[in-house]
Amino acid sequence: MAQYLHVHPDNPQPRLLKQAVALLGAGGVVALPTDSSYALACHLDDKAAADTLRRIRGVDDKHHLTLLCRDLSELANYARVDNTQYRLLKSATPGPYTFILEATREVPRRLSHPSRKTIGLRVPDHTALQELLALHGAPLIATTLIPPGETDALNDAEDIRARYEKVLAAVLDAGPCPLEPTSVIDLSGGEAVVVREGRGDLAKLGL
Repeated sequence: MAQYLHVHPDNPQPRLLKQAVALLGAGGVVALPTDSSYALACHLDDKAAADTLRRIRGVDDKHHLTLLCRDLSELANYARVDNTQYRLLKSATPGPYTFILEATREVPRRLSHPSRKTIGLRVPDHTALQELLALHGAPLIATTLIPPGETDALNDAEDIRARYEKVLAAVLDAGPCPLEPTSVIDLSGGEAVVVREGRGDLAKLGL
């Protein structure tokens, strides 16, 4: 049965964030708020948790999972970034952008794309999530919380709990999110390619 943790979006209670971190560390999948919509997240090094996350989301190993990182220095541990890419990333983070980059050896092979060896990474601009990531001390694996067979992400924490309370470890409720997906930019081929135009302003990146 999922724990329901109601936190303030701008001043989240550390006690509740620590509970969420403990559940993630114990192999749980947690529904988290982001600066785009709610997401499913789990521990980076837990294969069973990642398999559960994929099963809840209804996706296979070809679906790009995303690493939620605290900042650019953390992101650079998991992706190969040249100077041009770094400047673009610096101008866009934190924010509602997901970047597809070549994965480093720090990323477990089962998490990167099976043929392309790429990974999605982003630095979210959401206070509660940023503080949770700081307490956790490492990136989290995540995917947008879109129910199988549907096209829209879930944005109501009560609805998420009602649907998934038997399979989630917790729902971290920080109120509604913007409910617009991130812009996805593929940087793995050298030139920036817009895969999906979303909440992130592409003009800000010169795209």
